Amino acid sequence: MRAAVFQEPGPASVLRIVERDLPPAGPGEVRVRIVLSAVNPTDTGTRAGRGVPDGVAPPRVPNQDGSGVVDAVGDGVTGLEPGDHVWVWDASYARENGTAQEYVVLPRRQVVRMNEDVPFEVGAALGIPALTAHRCLTLASDGPDRLAPGALEGRTVLVAGGAGAVGNAAIQLAKWAGATVLTTVSSKEKADLTAAAGADAAINYREEDVTARVRELSETGPHVIVEVNTDNLGTDLDVIAPGGNIAIYVGGKFSVPSFKAMLKNASLDFVLTYTTSEQEKDNAVAAVAEAVNSGAFRVGEEAGLPIVRFSFERVAEAHEAVEQHVVGKVVIEVTQP
Repeated sequence: MRAAVFQEPGPASVLRIVERDLPPAGPGEVRVRIVLSAVNPTDTGTRAGRGVPDGVAPPRVPNQDGSGVVDAVGDGVTGLEPGDHVWVWDASYARENGTAQEYVVLPRRQVVRMNEDVPFEVGAALGIPALTAHRCLTLASDGPDRLAPGALEGRTVLVAGGAGAVGNAAIQLAKWAGATVLTTVSSKEKADLTAAAGADAAINYREEDVTARVRELSETGPHVIVEVNTDNLGTDLDVIAPGGNIAIYVGGKFSVPSFKAMLKNASLDFVLTYTTSEQEKDNAVAAVAEAVNSGAFRVGEEAGLPIVRFSFERVAEAHEAVEQHVVGKVVIEVTQP
């Protein structure tokens, strides 16, 4: 089989496609033929040597997320059989082998069946973005542990950067769960994408006063804010509902206007999908799978997340596209459906 490998950290040019032996599926494991491998910022960071520490040194096959077809199952595996369409998560976290290869072997828990009418593009777009979004939307102490239709009924969610992959997933999952969803964007084009995803209103922070506009749109203020830029914290604390939660899924150092937070009895919560608890991850996977199989989670420009395709031979270009902040979901066509 073919695999994209980096022998040492560096720019995207360190990626090389090599031939490897087909790995067997051991007890409790599933071998998946990867149709689409997705590229996330965390994947390019790991390749460049600045990713989330996981104790695994190169050589490595990158990319956490992907979709494909079950090729083989090991002893003791139930609920999956060869031919099933699946999506996978955290494939290369603390492991040498991610989805940028024709076949990957993973523990049964990390392989999720999806209905055959679900496009492989949807499956590839889940993983990190959708599981991160689910955790952001469920971390409130008075909120649901797992999203489902109606779980966020009566709540308002503000999604910062709704045209990004996590932002798009947060909009779709929050709407599926019954929330009113506001979002911030930097252009009309991105506002159109968030409307396609289902957002009730988009606020162009380059042209509008975000605080004034949120107060105009929401009597209470958002109960949950899904935040991608900590520079927004002052505004977040101005508009958040009393007792609300700000879910931060971006790294970096920042200062907190603590008195503003105290006045609102607001909570700042930090999210990294890799290190959530087993129960939190299981809840996220189950909810996302339900949303996907019910048709409530879509991708493509018509769903607010354009698909940007690269052939397997252009894996380095796919990584560069993510580093250049291309709008949409970057996927690598590894094998034919």
